Parts: sequence; structure tokens; C-alpha cells
Amino acid sequence: MTLSKAKLVRAMLNQVMDFAGEVLPGSRALPPYSETAFLAELGERLRSSRTRCELSRRELARRSGISERYIAQIEAGKGNVSIVLLLRLAAAIHGSQPRVA
Repeated sequence: MTLSKAKLVRAMLNQVMDFAGEVLPGSRALPPYSETAFLAELGERLRSSRTRCELSRRELARRSGISERYIAQIEAGKGNVSIVLLLRLAAAIHGSQPRVA
């Protein structure tokens, strides 16, 4: 891996960790007692991060490449989001465009 690519990967991982600190429930505490509670808390935190950055769901969908409907499901605590989708959401909320492999 070249130095610039390594820096990009490190920067993207830092971005995910920063976003996780904001979005993931109990990031520095005990995890919720159920998957349902975890997904509900994740959805609430995604919504609050999105609104704090004054992004509509439509704009977040456009920036992240994730459908507006799926973002709504995540925010409602019904979408089981992958780490890759969290990376794309973090990049979109924090203003950069993720690279598609």
C-alpha cells in the first residue's frame, strides 16, 4: 500500500471512529441489552447527527449513495446497518465523498 493510500485509509478509519463516537450507542459504555434497543439508539443518533448538520434525508441519500427509504428505516431503528454503510453515512455527514472500491 502506498503512503498516500495508507493516509487515506487511516483518515477514513478515523472518520468512522469519530462518527461511531457520536452515533453508536454506548460507544464508551456498556452496550444496550438488546439488538432492538441498539438499533433504536443508533437510529436516533443518526437522525440527530443528520439534523445537526442540517441535512435532509434526501441530501444524505444523495451524498452517501444509500436510498432515502433505507435511511428512514435506519433512523426508525428497523434497518440493520453494516459497517460499510456506516462508513458511507459518516463520510456523507462529515462532508467528504467515500471512494467506491
